[in-house]
Amino acid sequence: MMKFIQYFSILLLFLLLAACGAPTYTTRVVNTPDQAGLTPTLRAYEVNGQRYQPIPSAEGYVEKGIASWYGDKFHGRKTSNGETYDMYAMTAAHKTLPMNVYLKVTNLDNSRSTVVRVNDRGPFVRSRIVDLSYSAAKELDVVGPGTAPVRIEALGYRDEARAGATPQYRQPVSYEVGPFMIQVGAFSVKENAYRLAEKLKGQYGNSAVVEGWVSGQKFYRVRVGLHASMALAGDALKQIEANGHPNSFIVAR
Repeated sequence: MMKFIQYFSILLLFLLLAACGAPTYTTRVVNTPDQAGLTPTLRAYEVNGQRYQPIPSAEGYVEKGIASWYGDKFHGRKTSNGETYDMYAMTAAHKTLPMNVYLKVTNLDNSRSTVVRVNDRGPFVRSRIVDLSYSAAKELDVVGPGTAPVRIEALGYRDEARAGATPQYRQPVSYEVGPFMIQVGAFSVKENAYRLAEKLKGQYGNSAVVEGWVSGQKFYRVRVGLHASMALAGDALKQIEANGHPNSFIVAR
């Protein structure tokens, strides 16, 4: 079983590189004890030193930002979940959303909307939140300008058991183990972690230090806030980044 997990992790690393713009990206999957119980596509990964932690549930997820698209250069290559990228299919890449969840994407410039399925990771460009397939970008009139401001909303998974002309979606089974928090840093020195946690507690009302091991070294992760939904956590993340912690990310407590 361990050999299978290691193989799958190596495969996922290769797919991340192939799908989202290698050789310009340095990418690795995080294989640490705190990630061991997760399926490969939910494990944390790093791109050019920036860590991304996929979230286990997309329920209630809403986000605004810039959409881009990718086309024939990647057509036929493997996506991050092992599929073959088809630029004419209605798919998309997102850095942290669960694979195979469906998204409603609305172009805020022209109010056009479409539905896509997440099967890839990316885009790894700051401020961009989703990479659309060629067909999806064409529907939203993003192909010409290359980018556009969008709103994405998680619909859930396609419910194949409910037949009908209008697709039906079901919310994913939640793997959440509690509210969401924001991780703002990880320290090898315990005192530094607790000092920052105490400082941030006054700003955000709640803080915690979580211990973990990385490559045989013990780290102390500082997490703040306590948010009942992904939408609230997303708003808090933006505030925390603006307050001097740009490498923060959302975790389930």
